[in-house]
Order: sequence, then structure tokens, then C-alpha cells
Amino acid sequence: VKVTIPFGKKYIDAIYSIPEKKSTYGVILTHGAGGDMNFPHLVSLASYLASRGVLCLRFTCKGLNVAYRAKAFKTVVEYLKLSDEYRLSGVFLAGRSMGSRAAASVIRHLSQEDDDDFIQGLVCLSYPLHRPKLQSKLRDEDLLFIRCPVLFISGSADEMCDQQLLEGVASKMKASKRIHWIEKANHGMAVKGRATDDVMEEINAQVFSWLRENAE
Repeated sequence: VKVTIPFGKKYIDAIYSIPEKKSTYGVILTHGAGGDMNFPHLVSLASYLASRGVLCLRFTCKGLNVAYRAKAFKTVVEYLKLSDEYRLSGVFLAGRSMGSRAAASVIRHLSQEDDDDFIQGLVCLSYPLHRPKLQSKLRDEDLLFIRCPVLFISGSADEMCDQQLLEGVASKMKASKRIHWIEKANHGMAVKGRATDDVMEEINAQVFSWLRENAE
């Protein structure tokens, strides 16, 4: 189901993937720096979750400014929270690459505003911890403030997320967290000699089982 969400003087394009039975919680999902909500990995995850009873709302927000993207994400969270149609008890925020940075930023700011427990967790797909070959500057500031459960799914060969560095950041986090490494996958989750659908099946299954464990 397509929807347009008011955002200042603009609108955010979004799509609901709706399960057959009423969902008690949902997932809000967005894309990385390139692409949009129809990025194949997001479509695959949304339909996988909906087929297993989880409502999924994915949206497009262009722009390379993380603060702007976070503002859009927050608008989508408020929209779903106030929805009379779905009446969810909580949501998980999920994003790919830059989208996961925006999601982390939203969660940090909402927790500072002493928001209620509507946000139940964060899913980071290919979190861009640093720029390629620039490992001295880590984008970890929001992660260290988050208190809800966090799932990272990253490729062990991701040029924007060194394995040891992410594990180091995770060890400093206050939140309960899990890291699932996709062996030999790069930032785009491509693995030489392995079919994309096979990689997506692994990612989707990991996300779903983690959601089930952490949904209240």
C-alpha cells in the first residue's frame, strides 16, 4: 500500500508491506546514500517480514545530509505511531548504510527527549562505521548513547566497517547488541561466487529471528 507522508512543505513517499494477520509491532526501513525504498535488499526484507506477520513501512528520503535524513525518519516514526489503522505497540527502526546512521540518530534524540517505549530496537544493515580507508574517524557517537537492543549485519569484507573496529565499538555500547557477519561480503552485501538471493535469505532470517526475540 503506497502512502505519502507530509514532511514540512514536501512529502515522503512510503510503502506498507502488510501481513495477513494484524501485527502488534512493525519495522520502519530506509535505504542508503544512493537508491530509494525500492532497493532490492529492502524490498526482499519487507516482503519476508510481512509474510511472517510483521508490518513493514519503507520510505524514500534523498539527500546526503544525515541530520536531514534523521528528521525525515522521525517524521515517519510519528506518522506510524499516530496511525489509527495499524495501532502498533512498538516499532523497530532499520536502515541500510546511511539509512542506519539516520535511524541511530533518531533513536538517540528520541531517548534524550524521554520518549516512551514505542521504539523497541535498531537494525543496522552495512552500518558505515568509517569512510573507506579512513579508519581513524569513526561514526560511533550515536551508537554509544543508544539503550534499546541493536542488531548489526555487516559483511566481513566491508570497506566501510572494519570487523575489529565494529566489535570494539560494540563492546563500549550500553545497549544489548548482536553482530552477524556475512562472510566475505562487501559493503553492498555482494559475495563472490554466492547468489544474491542466498545472501538475502541469510540476512532476512537473521533480522526476523532477532526481531522475534526482542519484540515485547
